[in-house]
Amino acid sequence: MHNCIVSLTLKNHPNYGKKTVKLPLFGVVSIFSLVVLLFCMAFAVIWAITRRESFSWFGQDVLGICLMITVLQLARLPNIKVATVLLCCAFVYDIFWVFISPVIFQKSVMITVARGDKAGGEAIPMLLRFPRPSDPWGGYDMIGFGDILFPGLLVSFTRRFDKNNNKGVFDGYFLWLVVGYGFGLIFTYLGLYLMNGHGQPALLYLVPCTLGVAVVLGCIRGELEAIWNYEEDSCSSKEPSDV
Repeated sequence: MHNCIVSLTLKNHPNYGKKTVKLPLFGVVSIFSLVVLLFCMAFAVIWAITRRESFSWFGQDVLGICLMITVLQLARLPNIKVATVLLCCAFVYDIFWVFISPVIFQKSVMITVARGDKAGGEAIPMLLRFPRPSDPWGGYDMIGFGDILFPGLLVSFTRRFDKNNNKGVFDGYFLWLVVGYGFGLIFTYLGLYLMNGHGQPALLYLVPCTLGVAVVLGCIRGELEAIWNYEEDSCSSKEPSDV
C-alpha cells in the first residue's frame, strides 16, 4: 500500500518527496514517505482489529489491490512463451484443487481454505470480497489473488509490448486482453450459477480468455513469433512505474 501511494503521488507531484528528515538507524527519509508509512500501518492495524465486522471487506480489498499492484510492478513476464508455461500450470493447478481434490480428500481443499472453515471462519486474506446487495444473508462474491495476478502478469506484458512497439489502442493486445478477462469473469459467474453456487476454478475460464486471445491475435496478425520470443530492452525493463 505504501509503495502504491508513494509511487503514484510522486509520479504526479515529484516535489512532495524533496523534504527529508534524518532518523536514527534509517538515515535520511522523505517526510512524505514517512507520513504515508504511518498512515498505512494505522490502516492495516484498524483492518486487523475490525476484520470480523461487516464493513471489513473494504479494507481487505484495498490492501489486497495494493499488494497485487506491487507484485505486477516487480514481477514481469518477458514473453508469451513464459506466460504460456505459467498460465497452463496455474490452469491445471486450479482445476485440480477445486474439482479433483474432492475425489481424493472428500472436499475441495481450495474452497475450504478460502472460507476458513477449519479456523473458526478465519481465513488468510488472499482474495477480494464484494458484498451481494440483493443477498438477504449478507453473502459475498469472492475472487482469489491468483485469479487476478496470473492473467494480470500477461495483461501487463501486453501493455509493455504495445508501448514499446508503438501499438495503437485497437491494433495492440492490451485492450483485447482486458476485454477477454472481463468475458472470463462473466463465464466464471455463469458457471457458478449453472452449478448451483459450487466454487469455480476461475482460471478455467480466465486463461483461455486472455492467453487464448493473445495467441489467436498473434496468429491473425502474423506476430505470434514476435510475442512468443519477445525480449524487452534493458531500458524499458527498468521502468518500475510502467506495469
